[in-house]
Amino acid sequence: MAAGGWTHEALAVSAEVDPKSVERWVNLGRVPRRRTAHRAAEILGEDVHALWPALRQAKAARAVSPELVALYDQRADLPVSVFVDLIAAARERIDVLVYAAVFLHEAYPRLNELLRERSEAGCTVRIALGDADSPNVQQRGKEEKFGHGIESRCRLALLHYQPLLGVPGVEVRTHGTTLYNSLFRADDQMLVNAHVWGVNAYGAPVWHLRRNGDGGIFDTYADSFDAAWETARPVEGT
Repeated sequence: MAAGGWTHEALAVSAEVDPKSVERWVNLGRVPRRRTAHRAAEILGEDVHALWPALRQAKAARAVSPELVALYDQRADLPVSVFVDLIAAARERIDVLVYAAVFLHEAYPRLNELLRERSEAGCTVRIALGDADSPNVQQRGKEEKFGHGIESRCRLALLHYQPLLGVPGVEVRTHGTTLYNSLFRADDQMLVNAHVWGVNAYGAPVWHLRRNGDGGIFDTYADSFDAAWETARPVEGT
């Protein structure tokens, strides 16, 4: 810190922590959470293990994460009511990151009305759909052995959400990222649908997460959503 001219306050701002936390790292030898430690090391241009050797030690394995509410063998095992109830309970935010997920509208035609109600109640709603013209999306179609099917599903999904374009509090974007999971978030709960090579999403596992403090599994996926969202292009209303 001294070599780079970093004060406790300046590093705290860049690392997004309280200045007292930085003071404890320096004066008391406290070890931050791994995510925070890696962020601070990157800012300082130092090796994280040189700064905090204790992080070299492997964390003890846990039989079950405290954030894991339920694990389903495949998405087809979940009634659509699980997704609907999750969305209906949201009070602050609803995030959806998928390629298409047209099963939601097909199984629950009132989905747009529910999302509109939630936005009117103060929820921020962000929907990220696959860009049908993206090479990554098209590659996923080949891997699922659906060929051009995924592209048509992406276009159909966009049509489903069309009535929400321009609704205050609701934003729809298209992305061209490689998705390793589809994400359905409502406040501090999230359904994560894994993507498995050669398998359609309905045949892949789903885990239900509930956030339990900073830096857990939930935050990993939440950060992933934010990163993908930043690359996505807004869909203009018509």
